[in-house]
Amino acid sequence: MYEGTWESVAEHQLPTWFDDAKLGIFLHWGLYSVPGWAPQVPDIQELLRTKGPKAMLFDNPYAEWYLNSMQLKGSPTWSHQRETYGPDATYDDFREEFNRDSRDADLDALASLIESSGARYAVLTTKHHDGFTLWPATTPHPKKGRYHAERDLVADVCAALRARDLRAGLYYSGGYDWPYNDAVLSNPADAMLAVPSDSSYVQYATAHVRELIDRFQPSVLWNDICWPAGGNLAELFAHYYNNVPDGVINDRWLQAPGHRGAVGDTLARGAGTVIQALWRFIPESQKSLTFPAAHHYDFSTPEYASFDEIKERKWESTRGVGHSFGANRNERPQDIVTATELIRSFCDIVSKNGNLLIGIGPKPDGTIPEEQQVPLRGLGEWMKRNGAAIYGTRPWLTAQTTTSEKTEVRFTSGAEGVHALMLGLPGRRDFTIQGITTNQAPEVRLLGCDAHVEASLSATGIEIVLPERVPAQDVHALALGPDVRPLGAG
Repeated sequence: MYEGTWESVAEHQLPTWFDDAKLGIFLHWGLYSVPGWAPQVPDIQELLRTKGPKAMLFDNPYAEWYLNSMQLKGSPTWSHQRETYGPDATYDDFREEFNRDSRDADLDALASLIESSGARYAVLTTKHHDGFTLWPATTPHPKKGRYHAERDLVADVCAALRARDLRAGLYYSGGYDWPYNDAVLSNPADAMLAVPSDSSYVQYATAHVRELIDRFQPSVLWNDICWPAGGNLAELFAHYYNNVPDGVINDRWLQAPGHRGAVGDTLARGAGTVIQALWRFIPESQKSLTFPAAHHYDFSTPEYASFDEIKERKWESTRGVGHSFGANRNERPQDIVTATELIRSFCDIVSKNGNLLIGIGPKPDGTIPEEQQVPLRGLGEWMKRNGAAIYGTRPWLTAQTTTSEKTEVRFTSGAEGVHALMLGLPGRRDFTIQGITTNQAPEVRLLGCDAHVEASLSATGIEIVLPERVPAQDVHALALGPDVRPLGAG
């Protein structure tokens, strides 16, 4: 039994299933699914780096932020809301359509799509920043009353996932609940000021999370933004681990400052103005969409992130199939990641100790736009052939190298030995995987292909001669065996 202390919950070890799974699907589903709209922005990280937080909020490409974006006068979403629904329409007007369409949503079909992608778990947004819950929470919203989906979508999604032996994770926005304090984020200071600072909010949020744990026992407890001041997080985590011993908690639980008062709010706004004004002088390394880690967590969750080296601690790269997590009907085909890009990015992430949580946005009726399905199905087909190089693996001694033809290569290590993942085919059948060797004649096998692969040692690495006919794949996985080591290692 875990006790409600930091020392006790710190004893929790990352469960093997999460490290083995590698791939999860992030489901952003809520009232924002009705308008399903955000401006076209090529890259939110680039927008933040070049123009700063204020511009990122004004041109926010995240469709799930619709409620906030539609209140920023003059923003693209503000204009879209007025032109599409009229100047007097409100966000709550979307409740009727969402409840009507979600009532008959085919959640087995949704779970089937997730299964076909090769994912082993999924995380559902039970309450996003708009405060609307996808289950009939026992604790009503303090300002909105019974502000929830008519159908218990959390229960039904969890059941559909588990019927296919997929693990069910639940997302909760603990840091923001915009209707609670009428928060609107328009500048850097609002990132902190929008977090409710009174004790009643932490009691409300805690009651919700405890109910999610007790009713649904999620395999992943995924909080967003931060956690409000007050309460007892160690006790909440202990309650979770005692109910779900092999559950995992993400890193976005940093507790916000307590009640600030008028002076504190004024200082925060001033600091935000300074940050925006001096944005071009801030080091590039600090201009990324990241979240400070909490006191305790099982894995970190950078957005749209990649790394050059193996990370010692488990992480989960989270991103959408496009530039939004919620469905954005304004996205163009070129805004959606291709299967090739997704597979190669996924291999890179896994080689560096990461999982991928790829976001898709259901429409109000639970269906996934076809353009979002294409890369997921492509990834799933690739995993059918090459899953042995992914599932259950761990990072190797080094994450990457190149071939003699400059093709990028990533490594994973599993029960059968080391795998080399070639992020593209070399321009010729014969090439060298540089920087690796063995103590004996190498035996190399190409996953998904029965044809013989010739292999030998050279002074620079392992020389490969591929069969004359090689299956067309976005990443070719070579099983190198267990006796592989970096060149020069003992």
